[in-house]
Amino acid sequence: MSCGIHYLASVFMAVTPNFVCGFPGNMSSVLFHNSSASSIEDIWTLWTSAENYIVVQLENGEIWELDQCSRSKREVSLELAYEYKGNKSVFPCSDGFLYDDTKWKSTVVTQWDLVCDREWLAKLIQPTFMLGVLIGAVIFGDIADRLGRQRIIWFTSAGQFVFGVAVAFTFDYYSFVIVRFLLAMVSSGYLVVAFVYVTEFVGIKARTWASMHVHAFFAMGVMVVALVGFLVRTWWVYQIFLSIATLPFVLCCWMLPETPFWLLSEERYEDAQKVIDTMARWNKVSTPCKVSELCSVQQDNLASGRTGDDDMSSTKKHNILDLFCNWQIARRTITVWLIWFTGSLGYYVFSLSSVSLGGNEYLNLFLIGAVELPCYIIACIAMDKLGRRNTLIPFLILSALICVLIMFIPQDFSILIILANMAGKFSIGVAFGLIYLYTAELYPTIVRSLAVGSGSMMCRVGSVVAPFCVYLRSVWIFMPLLLVGVMALLSGILTIMLPETLGKPLTNTLVEATEMGRNKKSCSEKTPSAHSGAALEKIEMFGQEKISTDK
Repeated sequence: MSCGIHYLASVFMAVTPNFVCGFPGNMSSVLFHNSSASSIEDIWTLWTSAENYIVVQLENGEIWELDQCSRSKREVSLELAYEYKGNKSVFPCSDGFLYDDTKWKSTVVTQWDLVCDREWLAKLIQPTFMLGVLIGAVIFGDIADRLGRQRIIWFTSAGQFVFGVAVAFTFDYYSFVIVRFLLAMVSSGYLVVAFVYVTEFVGIKARTWASMHVHAFFAMGVMVVALVGFLVRTWWVYQIFLSIATLPFVLCCWMLPETPFWLLSEERYEDAQKVIDTMARWNKVSTPCKVSELCSVQQDNLASGRTGDDDMSSTKKHNILDLFCNWQIARRTITVWLIWFTGSLGYYVFSLSSVSLGGNEYLNLFLIGAVELPCYIIACIAMDKLGRRNTLIPFLILSALICVLIMFIPQDFSILIILANMAGKFSIGVAFGLIYLYTAELYPTIVRSLAVGSGSMMCRVGSVVAPFCVYLRSVWIFMPLLLVGVMALLSGILTIMLPETLGKPLTNTLVEATEMGRNKKSCSEKTPSAHSGAALEKIEMFGQEKISTDK
């Protein structure tokens, strides 16, 4: 929920209201077309287009025409009229700008005048945030595989609160962008590592619903943004309220133990045993579960092995190249990355195409978050009944078909076009939500956070590319839909080659992950890694049912 809050915060924080150039001196009257008023504030309700201009008369008799990025002084000031054919002197907006504050009292755009020749700075706010998300996903995913999930979850959640509040107290645009960049990094790391944490702690039976809860509460975070945006109209107060909403999650992180999967991968058997014993007490399992027996290793040999031979007990540090360690894993990585990219690209293209809905922008954002909830429920049911791969393939192909369908709908049928866009967003949303869990299940413990993090990186690339994809409407109105349709169709076809993970235990080594793709059981190999994989499988079963020590 806290990540959903910060990811969408800029929707209202960086909005650009109606504005015109400021004027020198004191104003006596203002004219807009055939309407006159005593103040600029009375004119904003009549403002319809950026091509409009406002005519003001100052107390000294001067008459000025105020455009958005320039102002003109009429040489002859006989009477106040909207139309003027005489000579005018054009001046820059050296006296600042006048903003429409009927909806927002203050935004970062009005705070630092990010309009006209500085408009590009406003457009960089969200791309720089997404760049931080991209980098943070990889960095913290890798660090979590090295240092553990618990430490990174606590660090990123605390960092998210600190940087979230710090954004509200930035003193200029550049400090604002830098602090938001850091906020994006820790938020991305928080989301990726928390998802891996949930995946590794929840057993096979409930893993699908648990993973979808993450997405559902992310959508609820979007709904919180809409609610806070409706209630608070000053950007820095709005940012503080959003950050305070994330504070309870920081306090919860102190209670989280490390996952037994990561502890076993680091050969910290005693710590893993303590966590498993705690799980046994909570699940009311009376039969003891011993890590030493599950791994087929004597407890005393474990202690001597950990202190005797540092070279044998040290764990190999992994990096992103391990996602391409062999052809089977490399092909899997390329396909997964493509699905991440396509899901993000399609999600944002469909979202940007839905602006024709009109109405209240706060309600629209609230509904955008709410519409994701039913798609995750359907995804959960389909993933448990049909499997991960068999759900992903039809929804990706359905997204491609909807893109083609929209191209054949006449432009006059606006309601039908909107419904088709919502159906496209719904179908790509199912695929987008599914790929998180599917990625975590396709890769072993030693690189799982790194795999999800790199996938999230490709997701952020898609979200950055999406606005530029929409700009291609100027070339051909259906060009964005064509690109999304082609990518979705290609992703759906490549997904056929991925292995099904429904009902299968999480793998621990790259060898086991490779064998899963070949439909073989890795536990048949008489190696320590295979024993560790078997142990992890039994621990998963232990969280759901009573098992005996000789199993």
